[in-house]
Amino acid sequence: MAKAITQRKDNYSQWYLDIVKRAGLADHSKVKGCMVIKPTGFAIWENMRDELDRMFKETGHVNAYFPLFIPKSFLSREAQHVEGFAKECAVITHHRLMNDPDGNGVVVDPDAKLEEELIVRPTSETIIWDTYKDWINSYRDLPLLINQWANVVRWEMRTRLFLRTTEFLWQEGHTAHATREEAMEEALQMQRVYAEFAEEYMAMPVVKGIKTANERFAGADETFTIEALMQDGKALQAGTSHFLGQNFAKAFDVKFLNKENQQEYVWATSWGVSTRLLGGLIMTHSDDDGLVIPPKLAPTQVVIVPIPKPGPEIGEAADKVMKALRGRGIRVKFDDDEKNRPGFKFAEHEMKGIPVRIGIGKRDLEKGQVEIARRDTKEKTFVPIDEAAAYIENLVAEIQNNLFERAKQFRDDNITKVDNFDDFKEAVSGSGNSEIESWGGGFVSAHWDGTTETELKIKELTKATIRCIPLDNEKEEGQCVLTGKPSGQRVLFAKAY
Repeated sequence: MAKAITQRKDNYSQWYLDIVKRAGLADHSKVKGCMVIKPTGFAIWENMRDELDRMFKETGHVNAYFPLFIPKSFLSREAQHVEGFAKECAVITHHRLMNDPDGNGVVVDPDAKLEEELIVRPTSETIIWDTYKDWINSYRDLPLLINQWANVVRWEMRTRLFLRTTEFLWQEGHTAHATREEAMEEALQMQRVYAEFAEEYMAMPVVKGIKTANERFAGADETFTIEALMQDGKALQAGTSHFLGQNFAKAFDVKFLNKENQQEYVWATSWGVSTRLLGGLIMTHSDDDGLVIPPKLAPTQVVIVPIPKPGPEIGEAADKVMKALRGRGIRVKFDDDEKNRPGFKFAEHEMKGIPVRIGIGKRDLEKGQVEIARRDTKEKTFVPIDEAAAYIENLVAEIQNNLFERAKQFRDDNITKVDNFDDFKEAVSGSGNSEIESWGGGFVSAHWDGTTETELKIKELTKATIRCIPLDNEKEEGQCVLTGKPSGQRVLFAKAY
């Protein structure tokens, strides 16, 4: 199975698609630009969703659900918002089909034209803020901390499974607050939640930062982001949290009576992550032999393979080990399928990224041991059967930590500081930094004069964009790499997905 994977150095893009398909994560749909998420891929997403949902609820948020369809007039109320999404919207104009009079299937019934067109949800700020107008009257109704798990549609011309599709799954939080300070803290808090999830569960190191005005979410006053670096040296925006100010409250006339008995517009945030995180997980950890999944998110953390085939004694030993593992909260399965040989099973489970494999054969039983192989380093060891569960409990934690430290080292090794445009162009091109032909160059730390004009010019000349202004930036006087104008801090540039 591994031979079917294109090597990263030869064609990184094809390597990624090979893993998505060979590991059984997703398929292309007959609907152009859409995907079918297969059981393994969806199980990983469910684990992501469940952990994030728990984290949201621990910070006081509750779930709700809002309509998939948004009246077109709603998008017109916030000028920046409609400008940002207008080219990506799917529009519903009719509500009924009819049989074709010529006998060619069905056609749109011309008499079923909607009085007002509906937009298939690209994001829900407008429909939610129209609803909040009815829910918020007094300061006693605030803060309103709501999240929804949903699908959205953004009409994409260039798609790639998980990373960019016309329809995708996500969560979107939408909160309302009595003060600017409270809303700003909410936006920053959710950025911290996303960063914690990315690092603690995905084992994917991220940079927390703020977006430039040019990269800001349409309709936001500030956008906070977490940025990760993939193995091909390109950045991935992994999650964003937006301080919306009072823009949507004013657009939808959402006011509250404050403690001084005065009418005031509420302050707002929105924040979201999507199935794009699955793409980030693949590109952060996987190798030329297939998928690598951090144990905390793996649907199956341990697989037991009988050698050479199942038998009563091996089955009893496997049951004993499984019972001990499940007692420690570890997700385990016994691969007792007799149609395939152990070697095929080993390759299959390696391809699918199962973190730990246990081999049990008759000789192992005679010695009272099992063979344990870890997916991240390919190392194997023999452990007494009675000690296997305790050993594996420690091992999965070790694998989780190793994946994070390995990815962090890679990220840190690929941040390049530059002080002039020649060095900037060389760093972004990544010449000689990697065997990967399409190497993106990694993160480039450079001074920028703060203008959108310069930002766009650098993008035009190099295809690199400002990923973020890091929140932990130290003030450092310098000169913009392109214009030579004064700059008070460095920003992170990169080519990006």
